[in-house]
Amino acid sequence: MDYLPSLLLLLVSVQGTYSYNPIWKPLWSTAKLPVVLPQLTEDLDPPQFNAEAKLEVISPCGPECHKQAPIPSYEDLKDFLSYETLYFNGSLTETKVGIYGFHLANLAQGARGRSRAKRQIYGHDSRFSIFGKDFLLNYPFSTSVKVSTGCTGTLVAEKHVLTAAHCIHDGKSYVKGAQKMKVGFLKPRQKETADTNKTSSRQPEKMKFQWIRVKRTHVPKGWIKGNANDIGMDYDYALLELKKAHKRRYMKIGVSPSASQLPGKRIHFSGFDNDRPGNLVYRFCEVREETYDLLYQHCDAQPGASGSGVYARIWNRQHRRWERKIMGIFSGHQWVDQNGSPQEFNVAVRITPLKYAQICYWIKGNYVDCRDG
Repeated sequence: MDYLPSLLLLLVSVQGTYSYNPIWKPLWSTAKLPVVLPQLTEDLDPPQFNAEAKLEVISPCGPECHKQAPIPSYEDLKDFLSYETLYFNGSLTETKVGIYGFHLANLAQGARGRSRAKRQIYGHDSRFSIFGKDFLLNYPFSTSVKVSTGCTGTLVAEKHVLTAAHCIHDGKSYVKGAQKMKVGFLKPRQKETADTNKTSSRQPEKMKFQWIRVKRTHVPKGWIKGNANDIGMDYDYALLELKKAHKRRYMKIGVSPSASQLPGKRIHFSGFDNDRPGNLVYRFCEVREETYDLLYQHCDAQPGASGSGVYARIWNRQHRRWERKIMGIFSGHQWVDQNGSPQEFNVAVRITPLKYAQICYWIKGNYVDCRDG
């Protein structure tokens, strides 16, 4: 019965009724956010689609390296937030953007200098495989979808899925299968037995997916241009637009608060880890370190979970209720070579104000509905 306390905690978090009621509640940002608008779109040569999908992110730049990195210029930010759009017919465009209402001083006031929490060694496997229609088809687990290139994505609108850029592009070329990419919606199928009454409710069910084709994909140039240097992982996110709308409840995106504002400093995400085929795997853990663009943590995860939407449950002051929002994208397991001593982290890309403005515009098609994060 060692699993019972953890299972009860899981059920409590799913139903959305935390046992504590703090006087101070962490809040989603309600400040007016910057605007990221397209300025010029040009056609590019069709890609070759010859890259292998990455299973992990490798960089020589760890947390301290990122904290000490120089603040990018205004022109750098416009370059990083410009993006490529891949269409289902194989055509490719590049869009340059303008940035309005953002001050570089905001970067200096971010999380670059936050102290590092004491590192903890990975313990026993703390992941939960989610079984049964009562969970799989209900929020928030129903927002997790499988990307045909081998990653996980999260429903963030009626026709949009947020995932990791490395699931689409390896930094040099688009991955095999990116042109004909599909998104799979997990549908449980009752296991066939001679006597269904004897089937244990804890026994895994066979799974199948309903697939929807992707119409177009946006990948920021910060990932493509920066993949070979220190800033690439800061932009490891992509947005997929489906050919038709789904009918499931989706999770909204939000600007990532600092880890100290998260209840218990915890983040949550669900994905299709490769070592548990056919299962949706949920986990939560404490953020151990952060920079302005990244969250470092030790959530147990395996390849296949990359691209999962990292969410938190924070108080919405305007509507006076607790609310889950996607505040980051799980990038994956990262090995960092620090002075010849390899260190490992699990890394999530934070949704900063500029990234929120960009992703929201991709979804909404206007900036008026993207001013509150």
